[in-house]
Amino acid sequence: MKFKSDEIASVIQTEIEDFRGQIQTAEVGRVIEVGDGIARCTGLSTAMSGEMVEFSSGVTGFAFNLEESSVGVVVLGDHLKITEGDEARTTGKLLSVPVGEALLGRVVDPLGNPLDGKGPIISDASRPVEWQAAGVAERQPVKQPLQTGIKAIDAMTPIGRGQRELIIGDRKTGKTAVAIDAILNQKDTGVICVYVACGQRASSIAGVVEVLRQNGALDYTIVVAASGADAAPLQYIAPYAGAAMAEHFMFDGKHTLVVYDDLSKQAVAYRQLSLLMKRPPGREAFPGDVFYCHSRLLERAVKLNDELGGGSMTALPIIETLEGEVSAYIPTNVISITDGQIYLEPDLFWKGIRPAINVGISVSRVGGNAQTKAMKKIAGSLRLDLAAFRELEAFAQLGTELDKATQSQLDRGYRMVELLKQPQYVPLHVADQVVAIYAGTKGYFDTVPVSDVQEAEKELHEFIRTEHADMRDRLVAEAALTDEIEADLKKALEAFVVRRKARA
Repeated sequence: MKFKSDEIASVIQTEIEDFRGQIQTAEVGRVIEVGDGIARCTGLSTAMSGEMVEFSSGVTGFAFNLEESSVGVVVLGDHLKITEGDEARTTGKLLSVPVGEALLGRVVDPLGNPLDGKGPIISDASRPVEWQAAGVAERQPVKQPLQTGIKAIDAMTPIGRGQRELIIGDRKTGKTAVAIDAILNQKDTGVICVYVACGQRASSIAGVVEVLRQNGALDYTIVVAASGADAAPLQYIAPYAGAAMAEHFMFDGKHTLVVYDDLSKQAVAYRQLSLLMKRPPGREAFPGDVFYCHSRLLERAVKLNDELGGGSMTALPIIETLEGEVSAYIPTNVISITDGQIYLEPDLFWKGIRPAINVGISVSRVGGNAQTKAMKKIAGSLRLDLAAFRELEAFAQLGTELDKATQSQLDRGYRMVELLKQPQYVPLHVADQVVAIYAGTKGYFDTVPVSDVQEAEKELHEFIRTEHADMRDRLVAEAALTDEIEADLKKALEAFVVRRKARA
């Protein structure tokens, strides 16, 4: 195919006219000190806080300390490849991570690099890991429930979309299990989940990924993994990276859930970086701004107003306590930032009450606003009833003679405690929770031996699904316990009690 000379000339002419010469500038400095994942550089006087810095060896880092004569750079890679005298240059870009649909179902490091061996992640979009939280005018009140599928939580410490609910307790009390149940329960709800593993054992992270995969939850989940074997800088930025990935979907009008597991480890990583940078230590050797480190992360959880699309980011930060010490520095910090906490108690856990939620300390500051009308109606007195039961139980242990009314209250309390127990990774639909709690509080389990309550609950759910599916469907659709639905539920429960008696 031949081109005429005037056609070629016109193409060249157009290219020349459209050409816009771009001058790329970068400030170049030198490394004067390096070690322990930290590099100190001179000559980068215009560097921004959080700006990416490239070293001549190809390793990258970000500006952490801006001092008068030097810049402290946190190295995101092998600091052994950097030597004194190496060239360091600014990039003009803030530390960013890839975001978008391409990350769903993937396990990535805090920089967005794949760790699951499924090939590269191809995404055009990226977001800075640090982002200013939405202001008051850009938010709306939290009033839409985010169901966890756990009876004790959805009934007594409900979580709403856009809320920050802390999960706190000693190690090995089921904190991660509660968060994973919440992720599993988002199946078919359109909620996109981000699980940030910070400072966990690599084997534990692999176990969580396997549970998500087996339950079909990995399809709508991104796992950001910074294990205990990873460098402190990666553990420090992991929660911010997870928040950035969730924000992308939130600003698209979608609902997201982010689990930070756990922020105690992130605080320790931040302390390590700060002390290496010679920032002054404060209480428990943490720097004074560790509160800001967590508050600017958790403030990003929000329910956006309708003008901005109405998307939401719900945060479930996890904090590990030592010997139940909730008054330590980091626990008190995060308790004061969040909208409530779920406290898991070791004594309850070892008694077999799982999830081991301490009803007295656990609280949700959103409360009934984050519950369906049906749950709000039946769960209103549940917390007080359980608290009264705990008092009575302590009183009964003294061996005092109890009158008939007190004994019956005590017996029902034992059955309600059994009813609120739940196996791991078996979240319940809110309609099934309403049916079970209604049956327990109205006395339909009073004739069931305490040891058989959980088995009777399974039979009840099966009975309702097979023989009263119409009533359950109406309860699911209306999410309210109307007089008609309540009347049908009573009939169903009476029929269930009769059937169990006949079988016995």
